[in-house]
Amino acid sequence: MSKKVHVKTGDTVIVINGKDRGKTGKVMQVSPSEGKVIVEGINVVSKHVKPRKMGEAGGIIKAESALYADKVQLVCPKCGKAVRVGHVVNDAGKKVRVCKKCGAHIE
Repeated sequence: MSKKVHVKTGDTVIVINGKDRGKTGKVMQVSPSEGKVIVEGINVVSKHVKPRKMGEAGGIIKAESALYADKVQLVCPKCGKAVRVGHVVNDAGKKVRVCKKCGAHIE
């Protein structure tokens, strides 16, 4: 599996397939080695938590679970659509991400 992921922490993404298809959220965490991302409010699962300390409450909590990065697509901040990401070297010699639809720089 590839060690690169097309999204970064803080990006707004849209889910393109699965039970949460069409929902948008902010990327909270990226795991390039697994090729997975955790998106805020997406792929929410119920976890059973055991109380660890005296007086601490246990129970069932809701938490976001990881999903494969190829199931999400970046939302362009300029055109507001789900887009593929391209890379261009700018005037300063730095590689930046660009929107494949409108050509806007993403950062």
